[in-house]
Amino acid sequence: MVLQSLYRVVCLSHWLLRPWRAVLFGLAGVVMTTSSSAQVYATAISRNQGNGRAIVFRYIHDFGPGFDRATLPDRVILVWKYQSAGGMPAVEERQRMDALEDAVDPVVSRDRFAALVLVSTGENLREWIFYTRSQDEFLNRLNRALAGRPAFPIEIHSAADPQWTTFEKFKAGVKNDNAIQPGPPGTLH
Repeated sequence: MVLQSLYRVVCLSHWLLRPWRAVLFGLAGVVMTTSSSAQVYATAISRNQGNGRAIVFRYIHDFGPGFDRATLPDRVILVWKYQSAGGMPAVEERQRMDALEDAVDPVVSRDRFAALVLVSTGENLREWIFYTRSQDEFLNRLNRALAGRPAFPIEIHSAADPQWTTFEKFKAGVKNDNAIQPGPPGTLH
């Protein structure tokens, strides 16, 4: 159950410091259903004022009933760097990124162990931001999901984030006036 799309984030501070504008593209465009909950995803686009390049974001706009953020205190970010003259991945590379997400998300999200809350692509970077019960068990599940597959060129960053600060700062940046508000350097990790 993966949306076939394009997305991005490094440690959010990277893109927040640039002259970007967010344009809400398809608020509440997709409802994903699992056996115990439904999640509403939205898509937003941030465009660099200087070069016109876009970063596309897919994020959970509304969590399903009974969802409790407090049960997922750790943040894990998977980072895939790529090269492209226009900032977006080539079709073949995007398909590999989608294959990675298709393999990982069902395994780490099983039993509400983790939630994929934000995916971003643009400026030669795709990031998947998950919140999880345990960083260590997330890595165990990630390794099981990818066992027997060709290696993927990803970096993994993890940290405690019980207040969901990274996700909340992103959502706060998607304003009704369509402007992402920049924050001071290093405030998003």
